[in-house]
Amino acid sequence: MTTSEKLNTTPVAASWLPVNQSRTLASKAKSDFSVSLQQLLEEPKNQVKVAKGDTLTAIVRTQAQGHGLKLNNSQELRLVRQLAEANQISNPDLISTGQSLNVASLTRELSAARGNTAAAGQGVAALTAPLVPAALSLASRASPTGSVQPTATVGPAARSSANPVLEGTLTRAVAKGFIPPAEKLPVYDKILQMAKSHGFAPDDFARMTLMESDGMNPRASNQRCHGIIQFCDGPARGAASAGYADNARAILGLSVYEQLNLVEKYFSDVGLKNKGPVGLEDLYLSVLNPASRAAEQATAPLNIQGKQARALHTDSNTDSPITRQSIRQGLMRNAADRLASWLPASLGSSIQTTQRSVGNTTP
Repeated sequence: MTTSEKLNTTPVAASWLPVNQSRTLASKAKSDFSVSLQQLLEEPKNQVKVAKGDTLTAIVRTQAQGHGLKLNNSQELRLVRQLAEANQISNPDLISTGQSLNVASLTRELSAARGNTAAAGQGVAALTAPLVPAALSLASRASPTGSVQPTATVGPAARSSANPVLEGTLTRAVAKGFIPPAEKLPVYDKILQMAKSHGFAPDDFARMTLMESDGMNPRASNQRCHGIIQFCDGPARGAASAGYADNARAILGLSVYEQLNLVEKYFSDVGLKNKGPVGLEDLYLSVLNPASRAAEQATAPLNIQGKQARALHTDSNTDSPITRQSIRQGLMRNAADRLASWLPASLGSSIQTTQRSVGNTTP
């Protein structure tokens, strides 16, 4: 149908209707046509064509810049996820050149954030985090606030997240080349899904990997144990549970995301979800020595043979025993040290305080 034909489709008031009803009908038709025309005019502005080399992250960043906003990593992650969902994209890393993306919801949120920021008297140049990221915690993930709350830049970038240790670990892993930038969001979501399924805190998973593999290095190895949680060779060990009993070193050829699938299977095999809410010590012991989870006293020596990382022993002395308390203190201290430039100063201070005062196994 041509444009002229569209323009000629406005209904004419029926002669058999009362005059007032005819006028109402004609008025409604004119109003409906105006709305449709406005939608047609606005539609191109709500569509973005994917150019060669584009990623959803780059598109979100460009849209934000067009609104005079600068996003931190948390905000980009949330808006990328939102954009993917709006366009029914199951894998945010797979978009095609020439693909048309609907950015209407993204534009509305950025416009609202820009308006709120201007109303609050914030200068664009001073903005570091104009949007509060959608709640990524398991408890409130479905309730994004969308409000404006500028935050100070700490370390290499502004950070604001429900899971700051996990996000700092992933950002660090990307910087170190452990995780390709395009894989960061799928890895983040996979860890959140596992955390919900098995009952542990996402940040605790990050703390564990910071000890085991320098923060999700898929090629970490001590010759016998390999990957992000150190799948060890031998019968009834981690590699066997993951299906790599005959060639544990092959795990090193898998990406972080692929290894997370093995981690999930391993957690199921050791009955992690049967423990109820899983604290940091139980999560780590599930990897280090599952049998030791039966010992519940905070300061009781655990039956763990051989010397482990110094930080895991009482008083960081490898001749001293490993206890639940020493594990918690060691993991917290190690995370604080490795993420010193990736976490807000207030959080780092909180971690240091916790590691000094902890005297029980409460997460």
